[in-house]
Amino acid sequence: MAEVFLIFLRLGCTAFGGPVAHIGFFRDELVQRRRWLSEAAYADLVALCQFLPGPASSQVGMALGLLRAGRLGLLAAWLGFTLPSALAMVALGLGLVQATQWLATPVLTGLLQGLAAAAVAVVAQAVWGMARTLCPDTRRRWLMLAAAATTLALPSVWTPVGVVLAGAAAGLTLLPRPAPATRAEPWGLAVSQRSAWVCLALAAMGLLILPWWAQAAPHSLLALADSFYRAGALVFGGGHVVLPLLEAELVRPGGMDAGTFLAGYGLVQAMPGPLFTVAAYLGAVAPNAQGLPLGAWGGVLALVAVFVPGALLLLGTLPFWDRLRQHPPAQAALMGTNAAVVGLLLAALWNPVIQHGVLGWPHAALALLAWLALSRWQQPAWAVVLGSALAGAVALG
Repeated sequence: MAEVFLIFLRLGCTAFGGPVAHIGFFRDELVQRRRWLSEAAYADLVALCQFLPGPASSQVGMALGLLRAGRLGLLAAWLGFTLPSALAMVALGLGLVQATQWLATPVLTGLLQGLAAAAVAVVAQAVWGMARTLCPDTRRRWLMLAAAATTLALPSVWTPVGVVLAGAAAGLTLLPRPAPATRAEPWGLAVSQRSAWVCLALAAMGLLILPWWAQAAPHSLLALADSFYRAGALVFGGGHVVLPLLEAELVRPGGMDAGTFLAGYGLVQAMPGPLFTVAAYLGAVAPNAQGLPLGAWGGVLALVAVFVPGALLLLGTLPFWDRLRQHPPAQAALMGTNAAVVGLLLAALWNPVIQHGVLGWPHAALALLAWLALSRWQQPAWAVVLGSALAGAVALG
């Protein structure tokens, strides 16, 4: 558990670039370097988390911790990956919102652009490596390209789910069934099917019971937990998509100033780790019945509430997913699903990663150097991220 926590703590300090980049960081550190699981098994995890509501990259990290060290490993992975950004966001919510002016300085702007260039390199390496492993034949390469083209042509929070389902259907109908020797081996999960049903029941109970409690005590910590739990349970598509739901819960009813809300959105863009840690900031600045900020306890409660449903859904579905992937028809479907997942990552590499990370030739040159450092010179991702940030502060600021 300590190993899992320390690895994810380092990732939580260096994994800039949003959910797609996080998947690349996890692959580099835990699949390529440490061999915790195979490329295909990792793609199976990513595919599952595309289906589930909640923060997809954090759910992938939780699953990796679960496979490595059981349920406490899941907790350690989430805590390590989330803690750096969450602490910073709570501190900003407690009175440092004026830091948004500091974020506009040229040096820090260049530093953030350097981090964005590093994210381009990390995602590009992940897409290239996964494509070589998971799309080894012509049919799967065409399936990957079709998934990428569909994702770019039809931008919607439901598109990834549809693309993954279409990939599964294509795998069943177009791809040959795998031989017995190539079928997936069980993960050896520390979660029984009975425990999985309990987790699914708890996830549903949270959606049913918390609103009833919140009505009895508006502007309380219970009402805050209800808002963030519902947002975390119903969102598909990651951190950027959860923000409209949170705005509807916190701003439109008149409880929070829109400017304060948008300041938190701007600040979390500069943080490593999951974008869902914006909940820590929003919980800290949310007003109580007297109109005063709820403070640190509000930040902690909001952070836990927004992540809990995703964790429960993950624990509730992983055992069934593990059994499903043992059967030959499911294996064929997963071959198509994995190709579709690579297509999703390829589409995300173009938009938003390249479009937001490559703003000109200097940015492209820095992204290329970062990619060479990762792929040719075999430098660790955290060193490439720090080097790109320093280069951006000097050359792009």
